[in-house]
This record gives sequence, C-alpha cells and structure tokens, in this order.
Amino acid sequence: MACKLDVVVLGLSITSSWGNGHATTYRALLKGMAARGHRILFLERNRPWYADTRDMDRPGFCKVALYNGLNELAEKHADAVRRADLVIVGSYVPDGVDVGAWVQATAEGVTAFYDIDTPVTMTRLERGDTEYLSAWVIPGFDLYLSFTGGPILDRLEREFGAQRARVLYCSVDPDAYFPELGPPVRWDLGYLGTYSIDRQPTLNRLLLAPARQLPHASFIVAGPQYPEDIDWPVNVQRVDHLPPAEHRSFYNAQRFTLNVTRADMVTAGWSPSVRLFEAAACGTPIISDPWHGLETLFTPGEEILITADSEQVARWLRDITPARASAIGRAARRRVLASHTGVRRAMELETYVAEVRAASVSARAL
Repeated sequence: MACKLDVVVLGLSITSSWGNGHATTYRALLKGMAARGHRILFLERNRPWYADTRDMDRPGFCKVALYNGLNELAEKHADAVRRADLVIVGSYVPDGVDVGAWVQATAEGVTAFYDIDTPVTMTRLERGDTEYLSAWVIPGFDLYLSFTGGPILDRLEREFGAQRARVLYCSVDPDAYFPELGPPVRWDLGYLGTYSIDRQPTLNRLLLAPARQLPHASFIVAGPQYPEDIDWPVNVQRVDHLPPAEHRSFYNAQRFTLNVTRADMVTAGWSPSVRLFEAAACGTPIISDPWHGLETLFTPGEEILITADSEQVARWLRDITPARASAIGRAARRRVLASHTGVRRAMELETYVAEVRAASVSARAL
C-alpha cells in the first residue's frame, strides 16, 4: 500500500447530486481513497441550488467545508492547501481559473486538475470559453486527470501543455450498488440522466421509439430539467429527480437499462459515464449507444449490448430470454468489481502521484 496522503479536493459538489454526475463520482473515488488510508478535505462552493438539495451533508469518508468565494477560500483554507500532499481542482468549479491559479501558487505538494467533462472542456477551450479552465493554467498542474482516455490524453499534452495527462475514469462504490434479491421488475427499459439537448435525439431513438413500438412494455426516464414540451409515450413513466440512495433499487427494478452518451463524449470516445458502472454493479444488463473505447471496458454481446438502432432495441426487449439477460448482467458486474471500483481508482491515483514525486526527486538530483 502507498503511504497515506493528506488530500484536498476542490470540486463542483459532493453534498448534492442534483443535476450533476460529479457528486457520485467524487463519492466513489474519495471513499476508495479513505479505504486506502488517505485523509481527505473536500472544499465546495456554497450554491443555493445545492443547499436546497443536499443528500450527503457529512460523508463518513472525508471532511467537507463550504466556502462563499475565492477570498473566503484563501482566508480559511490556505494552510490546508499548502500542507496537503495532493491538491485536486475539479472541472466546473466556480471561478475555476482563479481557483486553479491560487492552488498552483499556494500548494507545496502535488497539484492536479480532475476533468470529469474532458471532451466538453476541450470544445470550450477551442472556442475560447474559459468558464472553469483556461489554456494558460493547464501547464501549471503536475497532473491532468481525465475521465476520458484514448487519444485525447496525447492532445492534452501536445496542444495544451499538460505535464502528465492520465486517465482516471469514473468509478462505483460496490457497497452502494449491487443486485438485490426479490424486487419485482417494474420496467422493461429505463434511463437515468439529467436532460441534455445533445443526448435527447439518442434517448428519443433508443427509448421513446421502442416504447411506441411496444405499447404493452413499460419504460421509465428519471432525471431533472426535461422540457415540458417533450411528447412522452403513455407507457413511459417520468421521475424528476432520483437521489443516489434510490439508484440501486431503480436499476434492480429494470429488465434492461439504457446508457446514452453526450455528443462530445461520443466524438472523443473512451468516456464512460458513472451511470454505466453503477448499473453494471447492480447486475442490470445495459443497452448502450456505440462509441470508440466502449469495447475496452465491456465485451460487446457478453457484458453489454450496443446499438444505435431503435428496431434492434425493440427486438432485444422482445426476444432476449431472462436467462441470457441475467448472464449479461452478471458478466458486467464481474468486470466492474475487478476494474472500476473506487478503491481501484484510488490505487491508480496513487501511482500517478508517485510518478510525479519520482520525477521531482530525479530533477533535484540533476
């Protein structure tokens, strides 16, 4: 086991999962890090929309402190940032460019940017959008941790000067996501995700269209911010917000669950969402839209079903036997437990930190 680290994370949110996938990503990773013996402080900007929807005020695996702006952050938490062995700044942190620059100027340990939105970030950088990251601040981080793998890592180093771009996929907490014995199947196909204009055409094609083809089957879409003018088929149930505490029972109540990927992530490839790992950990067979790199995470036809065709989805829902569906779900769960837990990600992060430290020692020896 690696030496125990004092870690400070400045992220979008860990206390509220409303409208974002960051909270569950941080929860799985930091719980895994705590299980490895690391001590963690999570610093979160106090936002009113999260204040009203907090579903984990006091995580048992890390300390949490809220702050109201950069001045308060510097006044109250500069010592913790300075003394930390590792400081991570996440994507979509408010005033992220200023926060990142302050961390680089203050921290004496390893600094990292954790991009849970890498393809979106790249698109923003290319058009000059610096809402939470700018090109000039990237080289100042010792690590660029990316939830997207594949060729984009080389681009980050070559085009944007990242010192070390390393993949750190999302992960799952297996204590929270697992198969439940006995709950009745309520839906033939379900989907969990916040509304996104670029995901909606795929959701229309892979869930709403099959729902219209199979009027006696049952479907569900859970997630906030969907426009009121969407024409939902009568056999599609809607749930506005599903807190993480209810995700496991949600997945366990589906014959199949649908994974839909944002357009930027499809273009980049190698961008698994946290929902993909959570559903697989529950043993629920997954139907996913196709993108490069997915086959490196799950074996098509054995651990996951992949299609862009609504007719194929309808055929699977009609024809796949319970025994085969169960076998696909069990195989995906085995893969997740072996490769995609929070503890596994913590071990990967330890390796990256050790790499930075070794390079620093070598540089001082020259």
